[in-house]
Amino acid sequence: MKFTAGQIAQMLNGVVEGNPDVSVSTLSKIEEGKPGSLSFLSNPLYTHYIYKTEASIIIINRSFVPEHPVNSVLIRVESAEVAFGKLLELYNQIKNNKTGISKQCFIAETAILGNNIYVGEYSYIGENVVVGNNVKIHPQVFIGENTTIGDNTIFFPGVKIYSDNVIGKNCIFHAGVVIGSDGFRFAPQNEGNKKIPQIGNVVVEDDVEMGANCAIDRATLGSTIIRKGVKFDNLIHIAHNVEIGENTYIAAGAGIAGSTKVGKNCMISGHVAMTGHITIADGSSFGGQTAVSKSLTKPGQSYIGSPAMEASKFRRSIAVFRNLPRLSEQVDKLEKRQKG
Repeated sequence: MKFTAGQIAQMLNGVVEGNPDVSVSTLSKIEEGKPGSLSFLSNPLYTHYIYKTEASIIIINRSFVPEHPVNSVLIRVESAEVAFGKLLELYNQIKNNKTGISKQCFIAETAILGNNIYVGEYSYIGENVVVGNNVKIHPQVFIGENTTIGDNTIFFPGVKIYSDNVIGKNCIFHAGVVIGSDGFRFAPQNEGNKKIPQIGNVVVEDDVEMGANCAIDRATLGSTIIRKGVKFDNLIHIAHNVEIGENTYIAAGAGIAGSTKVGKNCMISGHVAMTGHITIADGSSFGGQTAVSKSLTKPGQSYIGSPAMEASKFRRSIAVFRNLPRLSEQVDKLEKRQKG
């Protein structure tokens, strides 16, 4: 799809410098700009590229004053970074605005489908599933029976939603996400470990996004709950009966064990591990690879280390740890003096 400089300026409330009829059909970084592409300049470190880029159109700040001639058409806006972000969002909406139901998918007769939906090839929609309006179900998605899906939610290829789950509005699930697989729970027996049936479900509230290959286990009883506005990076595991509070962010590789309750507005870095049956206060933040083995009930605190400790204490401890070789040498010298 092509847009002219004039059309783009109108979208962004900007002013065109140059030919308003110049058109673009793709986006690019300014240092990699090619004819027919649109780029932007906001970071002064990249200013030198504006004089040699081949991008057809460049979005710039209103305040920018070029020191040399610029060959590209310019669009001046209040903030080039914000404007380009808006364009990326529009581009993504257009790119993903697919509609229609493939003849190569399966939809159960009892399923209820909303308006303006997209169902790709080899997708499966089970019995009594309810799909909202504007939902996008890409190829090879599985949606099990009795699942409810809110409006405007997107499932990218290969997402698997087991039975009896509840998915909210405006959610995004990237490729390989699994919602509602069994929780990892077994009862030791003389003849071996016996699997405990997992008969609960998963509830994902509105405006949640999950990166590729996240796995969210169903509850043993009741629900595993992902609250409104939660954002997951790739490769995150949430165990049975966990609850993640509103607007919490979790980076790649983190794992949270069963029945743990994480508060609102928490920031959890990559490869953080939390044991089960603990409570994490609102606004807590965790550095990478932090291991949390007990409840943390004071809101707004930062933690790091294994086991987790307050960040300020951890830094002081690291300072001591780094000095251990020197301290060890001093102890050795003192021991030798005493023996001598």
